[in-house]
Amino acid sequence: MLAKVETAAVVGLTAVPVIAEVDVADGLPGLTIVGLPDTTVRESRERIRSAVKNSRFAWPQTRVTVNLAPADVRKEGSAFDLPVALGLLAASMQLEPEKLADVVALGELALDGGLRPVPGVLAVALGLKGKGKRLLLPAPNAREAAVVEDLAVYPLQNLQQAVGFLRGAQIVAASRPDPCRRAQPSDDAAGDLSEVKGQAVAKRALEVAVAGSHHVLMLGPPGVGKTMLAQRIPTLMPELSLEEALETTLVYSVLGRVPPESPLLPLRPFRAPHHTISDAGLIGGGIIPRPGELSLAHHGVLFLDEMPEFSRDCIEALRQPLEAGEVTVTRAHGTATFPAKVMLVASMNPCPCGFAGSATRACLCTPSQIQKYLSRVSGPLMDRMDIHLEVPPVPLQELTGEPRGETSAVVRGRVVEARARQRERFRSEPGIHCNAQMRHREIRRFCPLPPDGKELLKKAVQRLGLSARAYDRILKVSRTIADLDHSEPIRPEHLAEAIQYRALDRNSWVQP
Repeated sequence: MLAKVETAAVVGLTAVPVIAEVDVADGLPGLTIVGLPDTTVRESRERIRSAVKNSRFAWPQTRVTVNLAPADVRKEGSAFDLPVALGLLAASMQLEPEKLADVVALGELALDGGLRPVPGVLAVALGLKGKGKRLLLPAPNAREAAVVEDLAVYPLQNLQQAVGFLRGAQIVAASRPDPCRRAQPSDDAAGDLSEVKGQAVAKRALEVAVAGSHHVLMLGPPGVGKTMLAQRIPTLMPELSLEEALETTLVYSVLGRVPPESPLLPLRPFRAPHHTISDAGLIGGGIIPRPGELSLAHHGVLFLDEMPEFSRDCIEALRQPLEAGEVTVTRAHGTATFPAKVMLVASMNPCPCGFAGSATRACLCTPSQIQKYLSRVSGPLMDRMDIHLEVPPVPLQELTGEPRGETSAVVRGRVVEARARQRERFRSEPGIHCNAQMRHREIRRFCPLPPDGKELLKKAVQRLGLSARAYDRILKVSRTIADLDHSEPIRPEHLAEAIQYRALDRNSWVQP
């Protein structure tokens, strides 16, 4: 007899509907799985056999063939255990096949019949929204899937409970949408901006960067607080909206990294990969494309500490995703597109020893060593950094004194107001939510300059030799500074501050 059970395979960030067709027919006893399964799916034969027997169901002493259709989509992972087991029980007349008509099942089976969580549940739930299906899955996955409204989600503990529920012999309450209890961005785990001693200019620059979601490169000798400043950037950012939280959590769901205590990510992500990471780990990739650190930082911060120490391939691979806000990974087994709307924050020393241009300590590097060190980061990538921020050493009197300055909550209040102005400005521009996302057309429309501002920018371009991209970056940053100043026109002082955030173009910091 033939039975069919609906399930799904996650390809990239998308759930592809899959039908588990189970046929029990005459022949030598055995279980064969076809439909382009990977090693994990093929190994499920022994898990399913033990789970069925240990759940006190009969294993058919005939030939069993399982087809995971469509056959041209590669199936990976252990999520097909439960649907195959249910299909086998229906095909062997231990469960009425009609009970499976509106069911979509996911879950890994333990040898005793228990159900273990699987990754990618949120992607499947989003694909089933409003289709009138019942989603059966392991209990630990239920809160994650229940954030999707208009979907019946049933948490199950084991195979016996699943069969009893389908027969109507057991009652399983559907999981209801669980509102995410958002932690405040000023969470103690992330620290507070007021804890950073000195660095008033750097704090102001980071406020501007967060207000417009601009990329930042921090330049300075070791130990001046570059990492400490970067770690506090998430505390300045607005809370995730529901749409943003779903998009970000989806990436974590596919990788099985959703926090068990929260169905949605409560805070904007802050990812700080080690400099030994591969380009596939940073951008995404693998034989079957998977998201990388860039996508894990979606709607948050990607921090590259000591950027020149990263491999050239990794750094150069960032160029296109930073412009497009997404990354497309193509491999032999398929193509996947992952979101990559991040605020890139990078730090670096001015030279290998870190003290080029320092007034307190002599640099021991030769000009050729400095040039070789700086050449690890290409000019095109530097052009994509909106703000080049010099972070000098903290004076002793400030270092030994009490921390002074505004708290993250105060700065975040100004950032939220500036972001609100930007949302209102771009409400009719699809895909644009902040100043950093403006294209050339929006720059011409929303960044007009007065005559004295045009003259100031003209002189800056001539003196600094700015590229066309750097010219646009200055206009974007000046637009954000004007928003923080509650000013609709961009005034010369806004433009002057934006020009000051181009330290690499001035080249004043590379003198040994």
